[in-house]
Amino acid sequence: MDEHRLGLKPIVRRVWVGYGEQPIAKVNWRYQWLWLYGFVHPSTGETYFWILPKVNIKLLNLVLEDFAREFGVGKNK
Repeated sequence: MDEHRLGLKPIVRRVWVGYGEQPIAKVNWRYQWLWLYGFVHPSTGETYFWILPKVNIKLLNLVLEDFAREFGVGKNK
């Protein structure tokens, strides 16, 4: 598993507040996370990828089901 972030980081700015007050600043995140689920066959180099917005068990199970259906993987293979 590897992670990579593309996009702009938020710009740090100063916020004016009164003496002794806690500064509150709203941040507009300028990037979105996308996750690449990928399978590579070691000897042939054949690849199969999914790009999804989250990582969780439900999505991983869907990707694995689709992978098994695409390549005919079953109980005997």
